[in-house]
Amino acid sequence: MRNYAYLGDAVWELHVRESTVKLTNNAKDLHKITTGMVKAEFQSELLRRIEPVLTEEEQDIARRARNLSIPLARRNNQSEYRQATAFEALIGWWYIHDKLRLQELVSSEKLVVSSC
Repeated sequence: MRNYAYLGDAVWELHVRESTVKLTNNAKDLHKITTGMVKAEFQSELLRRIEPVLTEEEQDIARRARNLSIPLARRNNQSEYRQATAFEALIGWWYIHDKLRLQELVSSEKLVVSSC
């Protein structure tokens, strides 16, 4: 699960960067928008948005990722960090096993970056 989350973090950041680069030419604004969308708080909210449409297998992946041990530096907001890890693990799992599902969800209105 940790490897899926690791990969999912990179895939999600690339998706966000590809989307936000179209929003502004100002580097400071671009950084502010991007970092806001890759932080744990935002990813936790995105997981909440997509949970109703997850399959049983996807729910299991999210559950297993939420149960991973938490690095010491992230223990201040455990719940949020766990949810974000689950979101990233799903992104990574879809990237490896089901790119169509990944595209379907990142293109859905629940995850469209420009509207967030």
